[in-house]
Amino acid sequence: MFLVNAQDSTATKEIVPEKTKTAAKPVTKPKPVVQEAKTDSVPAPPKTDRYGLRVGVDLYKLTRGFYDKDYKGIEIVGDFRLTKKYYIAAELGFEDKTTDDTRLNSTATGTYIKGGFDYNLYQNWLDMENILSIGLRGGFSTFSQQLNSYKIYNANPYWGEKPAIEAGQKYDGLTAGWLEVNGGLKAKVFNNIFVGFSVQLKLLVANKKPDGFDNLYIPGFNRTYDGNFGIGFNYTVSYFIPLYKKKVIIPEIQTNTKK
Repeated sequence: MFLVNAQDSTATKEIVPEKTKTAAKPVTKPKPVVQEAKTDSVPAPPKTDRYGLRVGVDLYKLTRGFYDKDYKGIEIVGDFRLTKKYYIAAELGFEDKTTDDTRLNSTATGTYIKGGFDYNLYQNWLDMENILSIGLRGGFSTFSQQLNSYKIYNANPYWGEKPAIEAGQKYDGLTAGWLEVNGGLKAKVFNNIFVGFSVQLKLLVANKKPDGFDNLYIPGFNRTYDGNFGIGFNYTVSYFIPLYKKKVIIPEIQTNTKK
């Protein structure tokens, strides 16, 4: 007899689910957070140009009387800023000049006025107010001429020149008019204080002469030795009186961007 012992067991299989294949996602780094720095800044005030009246005196004419005994004079100069580049300008003066010529000695005394405009050619930086100008003036003078002495012309001076004849004759109500081109500069040296100089080229257009001799000197025009053409010069110091301001408009610069 055979004894058989058997054990019936059911083998269980563990079902493992298959892993699903998924696409790998790219790893993105977080963007750094930039914190804007807070500044307590005050916006700059808008740029302005000053407009006003500038009044001064010609130092050349004022000081000439100290070393020239035959001259006395003074000239007041002024200009008003009308636009950014244009200035209305004027000069008012008085002169007393004795001219000692080879044949006669005369004294011209009178007043004059000149008016016109200046154009500033200089491009100032920041708050500079310098002027490099060219302008045009019209001048008018009313004066008198006194014939102090004269000599009679002798074509054959065998016995020498005759002595001068004292006259003392005065002619009133004389007038003259001229046009002039004015070029010069004014530089700011202190607050509201300007110094400058200018040169004038003049053309005489009207001249009322006395009877018997010519106007050798016309107040405001200078001497007439060169016919109808003259030249003048002044050296000025002036003070600027600001009256109001205008905002400077800066033109916008447009840039073309391509997409």
